[in-house]
Amino acid sequence: MQSVDDGLPAPLGANWDGRGVNFALFSSHATAVDLCLFDPTGRKETRRIRFGARTGDVWHGYLRGVYPGQLYGYRVHGPYEPDHGHRYNPNKLLVDPYARSLFGRVRWHDALFGYRLGAHRGDLTMDRRDSAPMIPKCVVMDPAANWGEDRPPRRAWNDTFIYEAHVKGLTELRRDLPASIRGTYTALGHPAIVDHLVKLGVTAVELLPIQSFIDDRFLQQRGLRNYWGYSTLNFFSPEQRYIGEGGLSGLRAAIATLHEANIEVILDVWSAP
Repeated sequence: MQSVDDGLPAPLGANWDGRGVNFALFSSHATAVDLCLFDPTGRKETRRIRFGARTGDVWHGYLRGVYPGQLYGYRVHGPYEPDHGHRYNPNKLLVDPYARSLFGRVRWHDALFGYRLGAHRGDLTMDRRDSAPMIPKCVVMDPAANWGEDRPPRRAWNDTFIYEAHVKGLTELRRDLPASIRGTYTALGHPAIVDHLVKLGVTAVELLPIQSFIDDRFLQQRGLRNYWGYSTLNFFSPEQRYIGEGGLSGLRAAIATLHEANIEVILDVWSAP
């Protein structure tokens, strides 16, 4: 069993140092935070650890013997007082907002909500069902990524010609791309795509959301999917549906290739007002 120490409040998220992982989560009104570890399938919770350390509003702990690939999530305890803006519910598994990757997708079910849908008292009635089976799990990542000498061009704004692009929309129907990479991050760095952008005079590609996003419930009920990506689930983990055979390294390689062609990469980010 992994040993647990207090760890450090920074950086936030799950950070592997070669021997273990430091977990840190911000919550200013929580009364307790549980770290939940899962098996490789994401279906079985294998261990639940109550953080014993808090620095300011950051709860933290360090686990030796935990390695990249470990699946995890949080359960946060605190007041359930909707009238005062507090909706803590430890029955609901939470995604780490600083997770670098997610495993699985949202499976829509009423248990995902913190309150009982259709209850007489509305959202004042806490839902006590476990949401873990329906929630993606966070993944501990190896931070080592060798970008070499790669640097963005940093072109002046008055010299910038931005081309807005959708990863799948730009590459899925291109017959000059190998079928195995169409619609993936890797395709963005293919010579056919880069040459096309250069001939247009493009100096920056603005990618429509590639952060993890969900297929809204009303879309799934109609047999549809969220194409544009404007329902962000996690800002620091790339959307899984665009990952091809090359994995996340395909995204890094594509960005480096675009930089070599003197094309900057801008991420479109959406958040609710």
